[in-house]
Amino acid sequence: MIDRTRLAEFRAAEENRFAELHPRSAALSQQASEHLLAGVPMPWMTRWPGSFPVFFESAGGARFTDVDGLEYVDLCLGDTGAMTGHALAPVTEAVRDRAASGITTMLPSADAAWVAEELARRFGLPAWQLAMSATDANRFVLRFARHLTGRPKIAVMDWCYHGTVDETLAVLEDGEVRPRPGALGPQVDVALTTRVVPFNDLDALEAALAHGDVACLLMEPALTNIGIVLPDDGYLAAVREITRKHGVLLVIDETHTLCAGPGGATAAWGLDPDLLVVGKPIGGGIPVAAYGMSAEVAERLRGPMLGHEIDVAGVGGTLTGNALATAAVRATLSHALRAEDFAVAIPLAERFTDGVAAVIAEHDLPWHVQSLGCRAEYWFCPPPRTGAEAAAAVDEDLEGFFHLWALNRGVLMTPFHNMALFCPAHTEADVDRHTEVFASAVAALTA
Repeated sequence: MIDRTRLAEFRAAEENRFAELHPRSAALSQQASEHLLAGVPMPWMTRWPGSFPVFFESAGGARFTDVDGLEYVDLCLGDTGAMTGHALAPVTEAVRDRAASGITTMLPSADAAWVAEELARRFGLPAWQLAMSATDANRFVLRFARHLTGRPKIAVMDWCYHGTVDETLAVLEDGEVRPRPGALGPQVDVALTTRVVPFNDLDALEAALAHGDVACLLMEPALTNIGIVLPDDGYLAAVREITRKHGVLLVIDETHTLCAGPGGATAAWGLDPDLLVVGKPIGGGIPVAAYGMSAEVAERLRGPMLGHEIDVAGVGGTLTGNALATAAVRATLSHALRAEDFAVAIPLAERFTDGVAAVIAEHDLPWHVQSLGCRAEYWFCPPPRTGAEAAAAVDEDLEGFFHLWALNRGVLMTPFHNMALFCPAHTEADVDRHTEVFASAVAALTA
């Protein structure tokens, strides 16, 4: 229904407008390209719309300002890394105080005990460990699962994403496990390490676990990194039943689905995992993650954790659990990501969904928008049920156009897909501004 020639013309015009708006970012990008590979400190920073990245100067609450002095409504929030809002004052104060009195000694601080107690209260799992990132936490949990079960493989959902964990960068292709498109230099054939099943497909899960070689199922309760794919009614309860039947540990990754509430989807939907991983926003922007486990799993791991060679067990990191990180988590969980914060943010996501849905309906487009807690996203297709359906529906030309159109009008969306995230610092006016910008883009394309 979209004229692709017209789309290309509008995209070219927006590229020119972007370059005119950001001369300072263009200059910094040129400078960075001399010694930073691809001109950025992290590869995915090349994924932003525009011919070069926008360099930011400062961020606070739900807004940021770039080096050209332009202010934006931030609906990306660091792809959940800043889900609390930017520069949360209590976190800033805690980090400043902790840095002034020592950051890392390889010894625990009092904040670590508080953090573990609070995570146990929120998620219902009694024992916790810290990591530097959710990627690390997932990697460690997979090691623990293989150790506890004596089984060599893990299972994941088709088109999932759990960070840069080798075993999880796998998809199904014609029924066979293959490396995920774009995965660079896999260390081993993922077919040897991983079984992959489609989300919302219980028969496929049953068949995969029946082989008896799977240590754990690592999954998000709703897919997010390929776009929001919600579970069918009764699906997650059946997953728990099937994993127990086959002696497979269930690991829930709440790194993104924490958007569902203070205890993520696990608390909001009454889930019962054996292990749970959470990262990104819990440190208010400071790199830190955590993983929790049931009392049974904790008891079985207690012996190995006290072993003489635990420091070379493949689980750890010299800076992991440092005093700066635990101080940041304590300050964050004390002042953000609470029930009262989600009570503000979730209605904003719902308002976003309603606004986008009204535009889609007005133009009679076969598109869809939905929300998950304080997260919302629109699709250029009907709602998918699996990761493969979501991946097949990706329209990079349309996504790039909408992202750039919004960016040029002061609204930042998440670069990987059409996702918006909300924090208590956002306002209804911020939501309505996006609706206006989205409506203008749709009107331009369909005129």
